[in-house]
Amino acid sequence: MIDDKLIGSPSSRPEAIPKPSSPPSDRLPAPFPRRLKILAALTVLLAVCFATPLWSLARYALHSDLYSHVLLIPFISLYLIWLRKQDLALASGPVRRLAIIPLMVGVAALAAYWFALHAGWKPGRDDYLALMILSWWSFLLAGGFLMLGAETLRRLAFPLSFLVFTVPFPTIVLEWIKAFLQQGSADAAHALFWLSGTPFSRQGLQFDLPGFSLEVAPQCSGLHSSLVLFITSLLAGYLFLRSPWRRAVLTLAVIPLALVRNGFRIFVIGELCVNVSPDMINSNLHRKGGPIFFALSLIPFFLLLLLLRRSESKRRSTVGP
Repeated sequence: MIDDKLIGSPSSRPEAIPKPSSPPSDRLPAPFPRRLKILAALTVLLAVCFATPLWSLARYALHSDLYSHVLLIPFISLYLIWLRKQDLALASGPVRRLAIIPLMVGVAALAAYWFALHAGWKPGRDDYLALMILSWWSFLLAGGFLMLGAETLRRLAFPLSFLVFTVPFPTIVLEWIKAFLQQGSADAAHALFWLSGTPFSRQGLQFDLPGFSLEVAPQCSGLHSSLVLFITSLLAGYLFLRSPWRRAVLTLAVIPLALVRNGFRIFVIGELCVNVSPDMINSNLHRKGGPIFFALSLIPFFLLLLLLRRSESKRRSTVGP
């Protein structure tokens, strides 16, 4: 009689422990610290490759009234990333498929510049820098998609996207924005002159006031202060508001606020020229008074921000955690 214990019964045999299946090696993301180092090296490489346009942009911004904010943008982005530094520990895999979008934009910008040169077009400084810096920023975003995880990118989307404000406006876009602000500011000034009861006539951008004529020039468009206020609204919405629609309200409110501010400035200068002296057109209030009117526009801006923040806090306390 054969003893079952010698050969082992099915119930006595040790069960095979299944080994966990591992994903293919090509799907395994590199350890996050290593990917972060690769991204840092890629950033340095891009800075070297685009050293000439980046240096030209820095010199241009240093002496430009319109783009003086550009030098601060990278530091603000780095600070915003530092605020979310705990998110850098997220180890989700990279989203390589999305990298193709900014990669194609960067390549297209370089290709457009190359074909334009060979077609005989000599781009101005703004157009050259717009194409080069757009390409640099797009390649930087592509590197982020390649190296960072999807969750990390989602939480750092604003700091990375904020770098778009280092890209100068192409000439055609810049002229369109100036024309829009000129016309809107003239319309706002028209309304203020009408409300004040001051007799005037208007032809396009020119106002004929008693004993004085005033024209809304491109320099009166308030482009720089409007752009700074727009950037401020995005930052304030990101830092102090959570609701997407409240952030949108704060940002969109900048447009009518900028037009009213510029129109009020034109109105004040016109009233001073009529009631004080036509020489007020050459006064410091006209030539260097932009910061004063910008500061005045911050009052309704911050009141709106406070109102939106309080309504958001009230809603959270009503709904509960």
